[in-house]
Amino acid sequence: MAVGSGVKRRRISVLGSTGSIGTSTVDLLKSLGEGIEVRALVGGANAALLAQQARELKAELAVINDESCFNELKDLLKDTSVKVAAGRKAVIEAGALEADWTMAAITGAAGLEPTLAAARNGHAVALANKEALVCAGDLMLKLVREAGATLLPVDSEHNAIAQSLAGCDMAQVDKIILTASGGPFRRASLEEMAIATPEKALRHPTWSMGAKITIDSASMANKGLEVIEAARLFGLDESRIDVIVHPQSVVHGMVSFIDGSFVAQLGSADMRIPISHCLAWPTRMKTNCERLDLARLAKLDFEPADEGRFRPLALARQVLRAGGVAPTVFSAANEIAVEAFLSGRIRFLGIGELIDASLQAMKENPVPETLDDVLFWDKKGRSLAEEQIGQIKSHA
Repeated sequence: MAVGSGVKRRRISVLGSTGSIGTSTVDLLKSLGEGIEVRALVGGANAALLAQQARELKAELAVINDESCFNELKDLLKDTSVKVAAGRKAVIEAGALEADWTMAAITGAAGLEPTLAAARNGHAVALANKEALVCAGDLMLKLVREAGATLLPVDSEHNAIAQSLAGCDMAQVDKIILTASGGPFRRASLEEMAIATPEKALRHPTWSMGAKITIDSASMANKGLEVIEAARLFGLDESRIDVIVHPQSVVHGMVSFIDGSFVAQLGSADMRIPISHCLAWPTRMKTNCERLDLARLAKLDFEPADEGRFRPLALARQVLRAGGVAPTVFSAANEIAVEAFLSGRIRFLGIGELIDASLQAMKENPVPETLDDVLFWDKKGRSLAEEQIGQIKSHA
């Protein structure tokens, strides 16, 4: 897209460019042509893909988190003007680069510092990193306010809520409703879930995502994280945030207003749609995303979310009510639980059990006042989870 066709020329950085959200973002950026100047691309360990992206977008800087991949990345870009760096410090410095719009898509607690660094610039941050608000919500929002930055929610559910709200007064809102696909175990019994393999859990029925978020979808831990994130983003308490299972993944979020009206956002299951909304905000940009054919769909199904079978969702509501560092420990323990499930150390239902055991093992629940506090409790949460793995019932 050229200058003047909906998106002004802007300086852009993508943190997590080689992940699923990042690759979708890069795909959209390529369509903008001369409308953008890419300041930084940050990847994890895929040097080949990062180098390809840097070439295609003529990036100023390419940073790879895995330092062992530095020489490979440097060789791949040696005949270009792209600067190359590697390691944790370089990732944070890339986040701090002055940019008008930054995609924050580094998953997990690793994305905290670079996301906060981007927010300090006082520009637009497209937030795809749940943990920034789950683990460091008050700190993040305070920093955003002080810097005059704009948070743009990328998660399809939160983006749908933002579109449905359209800037209205939150006093006019009764509830917001996040939708969930139900994942591969929507109809599964507890007995079936108890013996589920990673291969089965990774077969998401509607979305194509990375392993971590796909397992989170299967356990509904992702929906729990989204409830916490929604509370921070929209200033609502837990009782005003509902979750409903919608297997077609067409309605991504709804708002119920005090007059009885419902407003919903619909779209195909393509993350480029919410990303493009953030990229073009406050206008819109043309994409080649598949258009819905409502006549062909014929019907849309909705059913309650079963918090009895999907324990992480119920636990997320508990930690949101508890406040303090409990959400940080929840997030950290979930990351360890997903890793443990994928590596065969626990069974699928052990994810919820391990999160619960980790929370139960907390001796205190202080309010984090600094990023160091958040990082300490993230590390503590991981340690608690590792200690509890041998004690939970659903071990492999």
